[in-house]
Amino acid sequence: MTLPSLDAHATLTPGSAGMPALTDVLVIGLGVTGAGVALDAASRGLDVVAVDAFDVAWGTSRWSSKLVHGGLRYLAKGQVAVAHESAVERGILMEVTAPHLVHPLPMLMPLTAEISASQAWLARRGVGAGDLLRRLAGTARETLPRPRRISATETRTLAPVARHDVRGGILSWDGQLEDDARLVLDIARTATSYGAHVHTRVRAISVTGTGAVLRDELTGEERRIEARAVINATGVWADQLVEGISLKPSRGTHLVVRREALPGVRCALMAPVPGASNRFVFALPQPDGTFYVGLTDEPVSGAVPDVPEPPEEDVDFLLSVMAGALEQPLTRADVVGAYAGLRPLLDSNGSTADLSRRHAVLVSEQGVVTVVGGKLTTYRRMAEDAVDKALSVSGLRARPCRTRQLPLLGAGSHAELAAVDAPARLVRRFGTEAPLVVANALAHGLTRNEALAPVSPTIPATLAELVFGVTHEGAADVADLLDRRTRIGLVPADRVVAEPLARRALAIAKASTIS
Repeated sequence: MTLPSLDAHATLTPGSAGMPALTDVLVIGLGVTGAGVALDAASRGLDVVAVDAFDVAWGTSRWSSKLVHGGLRYLAKGQVAVAHESAVERGILMEVTAPHLVHPLPMLMPLTAEISASQAWLARRGVGAGDLLRRLAGTARETLPRPRRISATETRTLAPVARHDVRGGILSWDGQLEDDARLVLDIARTATSYGAHVHTRVRAISVTGTGAVLRDELTGEERRIEARAVINATGVWADQLVEGISLKPSRGTHLVVRREALPGVRCALMAPVPGASNRFVFALPQPDGTFYVGLTDEPVSGAVPDVPEPPEEDVDFLLSVMAGALEQPLTRADVVGAYAGLRPLLDSNGSTADLSRRHAVLVSEQGVVTVVGGKLTTYRRMAEDAVDKALSVSGLRARPCRTRQLPLLGAGSHAELAAVDAPARLVRRFGTEAPLVVANALAHGLTRNEALAPVSPTIPATLAELVFGVTHEGAADVADLLDRRTRIGLVPADRVVAEPLARRALAIAKASTIS
């Protein structure tokens, strides 16, 4: 395997240093959609500048369930086009663009006494419809196995914590991200490998269809950038940048528990929400030894915060629903962290639970293209539609979209990933780039043992990852490293333990720059 040199590899830039004064496409917002827009436009041969006021994956994109799902819930609501689009995009992520980051996840709904035979039948039909979506989307059965009804014995083998009265279970499969923020970083870095200028800590002060006034949040310097097309991909903040957009944000809350709280569980658990149709609370196993329990779907009014806080009533709701599937319910003492994200749904005078997750591409009177709605799974299609619209509005000429067949940095076949000579954790998070992460750490004076030792027995992240986060992924401070380059910060107690190592990584990278 031949890797690019350390100096020449794709990097992200904090602040506006090196940003051109003129570009074809200016992208504002570096969540999954904005990063996807930057990659789409750059891979078509356009000059691209992409900026975010904070950091890559600052907003909604890092607060998801870490699922890449096939849209079964939308199918149940009659949103057939949205469901099919989700299934198609899931297959592209799992088989082409990011097989190193998206893996098949077994999902089990234990059939307890509270679930009637008719409800179980409907659930079985539902996952069967989901498998039909998989087939129509062209996703291989080797990627996502067929769902099936399993026995009580099999159910207890997969989930020993299931209630004693379980009579079997329904086992289905979906896609799971290693890390949602990791996906966004990978998309953004892939965009830079095609020539895009990707800058964090750069805020758009005012925007028109021909450019924007930007402020470097590190230096305070303001500058004007001219662009032939401007795309607003700021998610729940989109209506603050451009007039004429009406959003109805929905809050999704998750709890974080250690694996010891759900001992022996080898899959995701699904607990039906009482009185609701096709709504579940999930306990989703994570590679770092935790579970995420979520999620809610509650309307939010008022000003949109930079970082949403999960309210107490959401915590109570999630614990209560999940208790229906467990012999020993989770308690607040088991909760070691919590997070909430806001979905940027278009306001159509319905409840947020019923609003369509289909995205929309809008054009303001001043010619700014805005892409809103949608979901993480369909980011690539959202980006394609946004760039297509920007081309038609601006008159720019470019090659057709190619992201459907474009692997992200680190992507590889299962055989290629299995052959990578690097620790399994790094291969899961960086794919074929894992050796580059190790080589980068060694080039900065670390021994292999120093680079690859876990932060602690309960925190598997390594110093090599943190150093790479600074040198190649644009991390500017401790929060960037602990909250987005890794997800250590989701557990406050773990954050305290990891902060000294994060500061060391920043110091190592700074010393290398000075020398």
